[in-house]
Amino acid sequence: MSQQSLQLIHHQVMWTRLISVVEEQAQALLRTAFGSVVREAGDLSAGVYDTNGRMMAQAVTGTPGHVNTMAMAMQHFLQRFPLDTMQPGDVFVTNDPWMGTGHLFDFILVTPAFIDEKPVALFASTSHVTDVGGRGFTADATSVYEEGTLIPHMRMRSNYQLNEDLLNIIAANSRNPVEVLGDIRSLVSCNDVGVKRLQSMMSEFNLDKLDDLARHIFESSEQATRAAIARVPDGVYRSSMTIDGYEKPIELSSSLTISGSNIVVDYAGSSPASRYGINSPKCYTDAYSVFGLKCVIAPDTPNNYASLQCFEVRAEPGSCVAPERPSPVTARHVIGQMLPDAMFGCLAQALPDETPAESAGSIWVLAMSSVSDSKGKNIEPFNVMNVGLGGVGASASAPGLNTTAFPSGVGGIPVEVTETESPLLFRHKEFIKDSGGAGKMPGGLSQRIEITHTDNTDFLVSAATWDRFDNPPRGRAGGQDGSAGKSYLASGATLQGKTTHRIPAGDALVVELPGGGGFGNPSDRSKEEVKAELEAETISYDRAREWYNHKEN
Repeated sequence: MSQQSLQLIHHQVMWTRLISVVEEQAQALLRTAFGSVVREAGDLSAGVYDTNGRMMAQAVTGTPGHVNTMAMAMQHFLQRFPLDTMQPGDVFVTNDPWMGTGHLFDFILVTPAFIDEKPVALFASTSHVTDVGGRGFTADATSVYEEGTLIPHMRMRSNYQLNEDLLNIIAANSRNPVEVLGDIRSLVSCNDVGVKRLQSMMSEFNLDKLDDLARHIFESSEQATRAAIARVPDGVYRSSMTIDGYEKPIELSSSLTISGSNIVVDYAGSSPASRYGINSPKCYTDAYSVFGLKCVIAPDTPNNYASLQCFEVRAEPGSCVAPERPSPVTARHVIGQMLPDAMFGCLAQALPDETPAESAGSIWVLAMSSVSDSKGKNIEPFNVMNVGLGGVGASASAPGLNTTAFPSGVGGIPVEVTETESPLLFRHKEFIKDSGGAGKMPGGLSQRIEITHTDNTDFLVSAATWDRFDNPPRGRAGGQDGSAGKSYLASGATLQGKTTHRIPAGDALVVELPGGGGFGNPSDRSKEEVKAELEAETISYDRAREWYNHKEN
């Protein structure tokens, strides 16, 4: 074997080891986080960068929105804190939505790593915190100033001493100060774990810098990604999709221009920024647009600086996909997490057999809290978060996944955790029969969740990220649409999306998530597969007859 081949193997081993380093970093955050949305659902990201601020590797654990926005955020830190000014023990922080977080609830912490007093890498991590003040987790605000406390790029730690003044400011503006401070300390700790593991790795491989490894990672990733893009037929592909929006429906207009190994996304013609907090900052728009493209075009290419740089995303400043300060952005999921489906609408024209049907998209964050009692009743205060997950769109080769968060990738939060943290009771959490769109491959099922207060007291719920009431996930290639979302009181009254609702004492909140779209003509689904669905009780006999012309006998 040649020396060059041995060197390539050596680099590949180190690259794999580097991924394991950041995965351990992410797992440290997962194990120590205070907030249930991080600890249970994995709403986080972790990564390592070279000394130029380019992401070399990301953890497997985490979400595309966090990872891909964090990948862009490092340059903003280096502009304010040049590498040669950093010292061992430093940690830097921000939650600026336009500088790489997307909304105020995500904090990014950056920690430099040193070998013999020389900086060799940078670690970053992100997680969602429970509360940052302001109106809380709601889309009702009309400016970012109402949405909570914005922390500009600052030092969180210097010479291993935490900035207690900054921590006190953050805690003083939060309804959940213990959880928020716990999460921030967890971010500090997980970066420290990354630094230690990297130092151990470099010692094992006798490295004093990562330049050669970074070069191998970036060259290999760009070559693989551009080769994957080149396999897509050249052309300009256009698509549009409508989502419910807040004060009015949102139109997402997208075009995809593919020329050789180059790809450009353009959202020209999309709706202007909403007056309310559902807008997707450009960094978040970039994150989910590229994620959607990579899912179809280059799913096996590692995610790093080089693979992300192969995609260019354009958007008009002031639009809902590139809002300008001080537009409200708390519920940026509503638009941002629909963008992979917008990309699929374009890709389906170029790669019809490789592009799945639409999914539920935006996760339904169930942000629930106590409400003050005008009669002076002693109310147990609480502020908790759970998540509702809908169905995933089917592909040409497989049914859609049931109650799975695509594209965010977060997991569910066990109902027992939320019940432990609050006086709430989950009466029901169950699949909804017939909710997946019919097709040769059916869409994934959604779920019904029913929640009440155990003390016969009112409580509040924010519908900030609830969408697809009027615009359900569309099927593909002859497949039928998934079911639309619904929310209502158990007593019967309908609840709208986006705003905050007061659930009366003795009543219950009921939400039904959207189902995934089906793929292919339903008449092409085999009788055996329909029978299996009936036995599994995922479809009813009425729908089996209607959709698939199934005979009971």
